[in-house]
Amino acid sequence: QVQLVESGGGSVEAGGSLRLSCAVSGSTYLKTWFRQVPGKEREGVATIYTESGNTYYATFVKGRVTISQNSGKTTVYLEIKDLKPEDTAMYYCAARTTWASSWYDPSKMHYWGQGTQVTVSS
Repeated sequence: QVQLVESGGGSVEAGGSLRLSCAVSGSTYLKTWFRQVPGKEREGVATIYTESGNTYYATFVKGRVTISQNSGKTTVYLEIKDLKPEDTAMYYCAARTTWASSWYDPSKMHYWGQGTQVTVSS
């Protein structure tokens, strides 16, 4: 059983930065940050493979986002720089316990956190 608890969301002005955290308990193969705006599909933002540390990013955030994990692999972070109003969304941490190539597909995730809201004002 895997549990995920996100924190770090909030309201920021455009151009600012935020670091989201996700506390992870249990064994995971990969951990992915997703985001969702009401009325739209959940979209993958970035993923990190737990053992290798390899990371992958969605094209729409590449260069502004960094995903990382602590040395104990019990917390995964998502740092977002140069925030834009279009980054406003609920951000979710999700995990898989087995290999998957389509890290960006929410239907492939096994476990989800409750989400943390990010609101960016212009």
